[in-house]
Amino acid sequence: MAIYISLISFTDQGIRNVKQSPERAQAFRDMVEKAGATVKAIYWTLGNYDLVAITDVPDDATAMTLLLTTGSLGNIRTQTLKGFSAEEMAPILAKLP
Repeated sequence: MAIYISLISFTDQGIRNVKQSPERAQAFRDMVEKAGATVKAIYWTLGNYDLVAITDVPDDATAMTLLLTTGSLGNIRTQTLKGFSAEEMAPILAKLP
């Protein structure tokens, strides 16, 4: 499983319907679970982004499918980062010259 950190901004449609965002977040959790992945956290945030979601997903293809499906609903735009733990970084760094 891999960690993905999504920085999320509401679209015009999403902010017009902001009161529904907790229900949309739950629908996202349900969709992620059906895909065999896990939502570790969702936070509504102050600053440049409106939300941050942290997910644990089996592979890049599943992550892309989830992000495209969610984005196609028209409420959010995402910027997603793939995260690596210290344990995952150790063998990567060991390959450095």
